[in-house]
Amino acid sequence: MRQADTATKASPLLLRVRRELRRIGDPRRALGAQAYMKSAMPYHGISAPLLRTVCKKIFADIELTSWEVWHNHVLSLWRGAKFREERYVAIALTGHKPAKPFQTPAAMPLYEEIIVTGAWWDYVDDVASHRVGPILRDYPAPMKKKMLAWSKSANMWKRRTSIICQLGFKQDTDLELLYACIEPSIASKEFFLRKAIGWALRQYAWTDPAEVKRYARRNRDRLSGQSYREALKNV
Repeated sequence: MRQADTATKASPLLLRVRRELRRIGDPRRALGAQAYMKSAMPYHGISAPLLRTVCKKIFADIELTSWEVWHNHVLSLWRGAKFREERYVAIALTGHKPAKPFQTPAAMPLYEEIIVTGAWWDYVDDVASHRVGPILRDYPAPMKKKMLAWSKSANMWKRRTSIICQLGFKQDTDLELLYACIEPSIASKEFFLRKAIGWALRQYAWTDPAEVKRYARRNRDRLSGQSYREALKNV
């Protein structure tokens, strides 16, 4: 696995990001966002559209000349962040268009760190569906093995990732993998796992409602009420 050292002090990129975000932040919005997200980390108070604009401006000046450069930039933002939006910028940089060649299984330790240390739905769901999912699509053999392992992890967020990583796959959904990833958590009392199961099934129901109905009814006694209702919401 390629790992590059990241400095403990704030990188020039992080300092620039922080300056830009502080300049346009709204303290009143920041307090509301922090309360809504139940976040220990404060916010600058920036809307999602405005944050995208800032990212576009900053990323235009970044040259991702290698996997290591990209990896270091992302980790410098993620690990050095003092405000939640700074971590949103780190996740946005993982999906920056020039970083597309780096979306391989070699990126999974990076995404695993974000998922495990982020440990909340705003970080995890974005990475699960928009980063882990595409790598699964492009590298099915190693990634299926990894998602099956994650589905049994002691870490709830890795389990959630394994369940929801195929959200955008539609007719390309690997049902066998989806059901296998649901199985270890099907009786879980964890809200975020119950929600993930229902969400994944509901999403696939847009493609094959009959199959989701069959699966949900066959497993009615094992699925939580929340997962069951969510799965059949649009059927």
